[in-house]
Amino acid sequence: MNEELIGLIPAAGKGVRLGLPYPKELYPVIRNNRYKPVAQFVVDNLTIAGLRHIVLVINETKHQLVGYFGNGQRFGCNISYVVQETLNGDGVGQSTSPGLAHALDSAYHLIRGKTVCFGMADTIMQPETVFADVLRAAHEDDDVILALFPTTRPEKFGMVGIDENGVVTEIVDKPKQTHLTHMWGCIVWRPRFTELLHEAVCNGIGDFAQIMNDARSAGLRFRGAPMSAGVYIDLGTYEEIMEMDHRFREER
Repeated sequence: MNEELIGLIPAAGKGVRLGLPYPKELYPVIRNNRYKPVAQFVVDNLTIAGLRHIVLVINETKHQLVGYFGNGQRFGCNISYVVQETLNGDGVGQSTSPGLAHALDSAYHLIRGKTVCFGMADTIMQPETVFADVLRAAHEDDDVILALFPTTRPEKFGMVGIDENGVVTEIVDKPKQTHLTHMWGCIVWRPRFTELLHEAVCNGIGDFAQIMNDARSAGLRFRGAPMSAGVYIDLGTYEEIMEMDHRFREER
């Protein structure tokens, strides 16, 4: 890809399920006797791929996250912050999060016209080269490339089907039952999808899976890039944190 690259990490959630006294994105992961907050993993994934500008979408309470990452220089990049507005239809502030699509579109003024590399702030993805691998796999006519990871918990994720050429045939969000075996873990998309996402959010569509399927119906080309021996760890609940700790202990 020759377009200008920009990283996009939504981190505006309240994280109330964990009840931590700090943003869940700063949850400490201890490996090799070193502290590393979970959000630094996706930042590293992006910088390993050569990205030098990353946008963090935050809410008005995430001062500690800004304090840790600063301007990004310690991590080999420049970091910009966008505060996601939480508004109802009358423009009055409320505490309910508007959702993932709105969070991503909050950075529209920074990501428009660029190739976006999007990953979640409370996840750990292996291989570390996940974004570099997806960028290498991209074809000229691809609009959206989904990094695919195997999962046995489809009810938690966006499940994806592809054909023999890697072209996406279906995206099903959090199905209770499905024949699909792979979920999308992070996404790289080109400017056409940024514009479609922006238009959808402006029209009141907040379901990100619906927006992706509408984009496919509108003719945008989606491809899947399966991660060989890929691992995706979501740290949204204590059970998932314990699972991560167990996995890392086994690696020692």
